[in-house]
Amino acid sequence: MGATPANSTTGSASVISAAASTGGDFETFLKMLTTQLQNQDPLSPMESTEFAVQLATFSGVEQQARTNSLLTQLVESSGGGQLGQLSTWIGREVRTTAPVWFQDAPVTLELAPAADADSVTLVVLDANGREVSRENVGTGAGEVDWRGRNADGELLPAGLYQFRTESLKGGEVVATADVAAYSKVTGAELTATGSALVLEGDNAVSLDEVTAVRE
Repeated sequence: MGATPANSTTGSASVISAAASTGGDFETFLKMLTTQLQNQDPLSPMESTEFAVQLATFSGVEQQARTNSLLTQLVESSGGGQLGQLSTWIGREVRTTAPVWFQDAPVTLELAPAADADSVTLVVLDANGREVSRENVGTGAGEVDWRGRNADGELLPAGLYQFRTESLKGGEVVATADVAAYSKVTGAELTATGSALVLEGDNAVSLDEVTAVRE
């Protein structure tokens, strides 16, 4: 009568060891260990050392399950869940006041000067914040194409540029404002502060710097 339970115990031990080595889930491992204890031969119970080893294995499986759960939460909290959604933005254009890439092709700007201005100046800055161009533009609001020319009409070199307007009234500056520009999305990534979009020129911008997206 003792032979069958003894064989059951040995078989259960083998199954549990296999589950642990192949990364079996925590609940399955717990059921296997319980079944093993219920079916062991009372006249020849499992040796204490073997039982201790299996308990240690059980603890390891539990810890691994908790670690996997924490890693999942960490990725989601750091913005990993957004990457799949942001990947649909690749190839589209977003509007931002962050520096944007210029290389030959015009850049679309969104002007919004002061309503009471009688003159508006567009100021162009390079990636280092140095002024490279300024020109008078109309007082109306809306989209305009900036073609990358300096005051002498020469084409500016490829690079990152940002823009601002100076609204004047009676020759006095009454307001200044950053100008948003459209740039194409080439990728998405995780940064120390969360998800970010990668624009042309390998320029990363955070989502709170984006005010619009379009085809």
